[in-house]
Amino acid sequence: MFKKHKSKIKGNSNSIRKLITLQDPKSPITEQFRILRTNISFSFPDKQLRTLLVTSSVQQEGKSTISANLAVVFSQTNQRVLFIDADLRKPTVHNTFNLKNAVGLSTLLTSQSQIKDSIQKTKLENLDILTSGPIPPNPAELLESDSFSMLIEELQKVYHLILFDSPPILSVTDSQIISSKVDGSLLVVDKQDNNKNNVKNAKELITVSNNAKLIGIIFNNDEYNAEKYYVYE
Repeated sequence: MFKKHKSKIKGNSNSIRKLITLQDPKSPITEQFRILRTNISFSFPDKQLRTLLVTSSVQQEGKSTISANLAVVFSQTNQRVLFIDADLRKPTVHNTFNLKNAVGLSTLLTSQSQIKDSIQKTKLENLDILTSGPIPPNPAELLESDSFSMLIEELQKVYHLILFDSPPILSVTDSQIISSKVDGSLLVVDKQDNNKNNVKNAKELITVSNNAKLIGIIFNNDEYNAEKYYVYE
């Protein structure tokens, strides 16, 4: 969406399953992530974007891969970025970045760990990770708690941008809860395999949330045509 247009990430899902923004920084797909980063920033002309949620309508649309690569390209603009795995049901961020998951968001919200012991560094100077931590029995309740809101406020004192990966919004209420606590939300849609009603319902769930703002729809898994792109050395 991004006001009057939608962003597309070209290529099939297998080609961007890993962190292509690190593995192949000159690829056309990596450049699409940089363009997406610019579009997101332009969506906030009057203030700095501080908190951003990435979700999808259903599973297997690529939202975790999209959010991880976005975290990388944002960190490459000299912003201190914290990437949080807020999918407390099927977390993946610790696997993507090859990190431990003994402590994380769930242990922070239940006072079982401290911030300094829960946030992990990456090989990128400006990118830190807060993994999900052990899967709790009550994810929605933890995310709806005052502790979560207070945690976001505390982390904003340290980081320029906090980016959340979250569950599909039609599956559970978690993403809808988070969307009301952040500056903006992105909805990832599989271009090749999606249900229009699902996309419509997901959009409505975000926009009806108090204080929630849907800033864009990302078409993932679009057909890639190399002739459309130039690579600048």
